[in-house]
Parts: sequence; C-alpha cells; structure tokens
Amino acid sequence: MTSLSFTCLGGGHGLYQTLRATRHADAGTINAVVTVADDGGSSGRLRREMGIIPPGDLRMALSALANDDAEGELWRSTLQHRFGGHGAMAGHALGNFLIAGLTEFADGDLQFALDTISSWTRARGRVLPVCNQPLDIEADVAGLDDDPRVMRAVRGQVAVATTPGTVRRVRLIPDKPPVNPLVIDAIMEADIVTIGPGSWFSSVLPHLLVPDVVDALNKTDAMVTVLLNLSPEAGETQGFTTERHIHVLAQHSPSLKVDYFLADNHISPTEGERRHLRRTAEAVGARIAYHDVHAAPVDGVVNRHDPAKLAVAIRELYEGR
Repeated sequence: MTSLSFTCLGGGHGLYQTLRATRHADAGTINAVVTVADDGGSSGRLRREMGIIPPGDLRMALSALANDDAEGELWRSTLQHRFGGHGAMAGHALGNFLIAGLTEFADGDLQFALDTISSWTRARGRVLPVCNQPLDIEADVAGLDDDPRVMRAVRGQVAVATTPGTVRRVRLIPDKPPVNPLVIDAIMEADIVTIGPGSWFSSVLPHLLVPDVVDALNKTDAMVTVLLNLSPEAGETQGFTTERHIHVLAQHSPSLKVDYFLADNHISPTEGERRHLRRTAEAVGARIAYHDVHAAPVDGVVNRHDPAKLAVAIRELYEGR
C-alpha cells in the first residue's frame, strides 16, 4: 500500500474520526488543521482568562494522533481526562491545561506547545491551528422573532451551534484573518485533503472563510474531498438535507474547487435522490461518491463515522481518481 500524505481540516469529534481514519489508511504524513473559534466549556474559560487560542479542538486532534500502543492510549486518556467536582477546576480537560501551560512557558508559542505534546505522545502527525489568533463566529439567524423574515445576529460558536433559530450564513470576526503559514504548506504538499465532517457552521465552514485557505485548496494537486455528515445536527443544521449542506458550503465559498463529496450510502437510499444529489455536486464542479462509512451504534452513540470504513473509501477515491 502506497503511503500517502493527508491534510485534514475540521474540528471536534468529526476531525477526531477523520484523523483516526488516516491511521487506518497507513498515512505517511498527517496534518490536522484545526478551527480556533471555540468559546464554550473548558476552552472558552481558558480563552477568556488567558487570552489564548481555545485549546479544546487542538487537544482532540492531539489525542487522535497519539501512538497506537499502551503508552499512546494512556496519553490519549490523559489528554481527554476532565476534572470532576464543583470547584474552579471542575470540567476542565487536562490536555487543555497542558497546551495552555506550555504555550505560556514558551512565551506564547502555541505551535511549540503542540509539537512538544506530539513528541511526548509519539504522534503520527502534526496539529496546526488554522490561524495564529483566536477567532469568533457570528451568524445571521432566522426564526428568533415572530416574523420569520427577520434576521438576528448571533455571536459565538456555542450560541451558533445551539440556536433554536435557522442559521442562514456565518462569518468570521475578524473578517478574512491571516492564515497560519504552516497550513498552506500542509495543503500544498498533501496527496489528499479532507474537509469535515462536523458541525457545519461552527467547525467546517470557518476554514473556508479564510481566503488563503481556499486559494491553497484551489491550487493544490491534492484530491480535495468533503466528508458529508451522516445526519443533520440538532441546532445549527436541524432539518438540513444532504443537498442543503452542499448548497450552504457553495454559498459560503463559491470559488472553492472540490473533487468529491463523500456521503454514506444510507443517506440517500433511492436512485432518484442520488441522481438529484449528483447534479447538485456537479453544479459546484465536484462528484458525489457513496460508501458505507457509518459505525455501528456503541453505548447509544449513533451517527458516527467508522474510521476503518472511512479509510477504505478515501483510498478508493484516490486510487480511482
């Protein structure tokens, strides 16, 4: 099996599953490009108190890339451990503290902190923040007033992800932020670039609102593949069809060139629906591919990608490109 270079854009649990898939795909090089707009939970508290890039999604990516042996599993559990109780430490993730502490030790050099933890965990890849500054997400949301035509601005990743209204559009604050230069190198040197899956408005689309990221995606020789969600998420994409996910992505990044949208083969079971989605993908210059990529429910958790199945699907797309 040929060793390939992967660059994966996303955040949270969706990026975690994608990074695990790259391990199954026997990737030679893995770069995780991580969103930096989280403002909730432990990440939000550290961001507000220390003025740092929120570490939570970075921690998740580090955990996914930790070495696959007993020591690596211990590190994975250590990074993800959360303090209990009701005091000031309650709810904080230990890995977030490691990232924050090492960043402060290195006079604000977050990349030093991430690379140091990667060396401790003998990670198979590198974790890169998409921008070297914390960002905010602001959304135009309908349905928060009696008149459904009225749009209200909702600011903050948590607020956007949990709004009872319908998100129409999101933007970054500051607008058009400078990209982390390491991200451009990772995109240009990759064989395969993945985007998603994950919270569409708060984890996936923010990457595509950084102009230099889109420019690099359009210039790279890599296969650019958008990994579609298995189902709509409660809150920000409640009721969204697969077609709507593609339309929203194209609306936010109309110049983006994509090779494939990868969908689970249970999303659109009828041939008529698949033809309709194929035309939707072709309208943005891409093809849609269907593969069995969903995992069996575990402990009540459903709608999760199976890393091994996802690895097979991505490699098949690449080899048949």
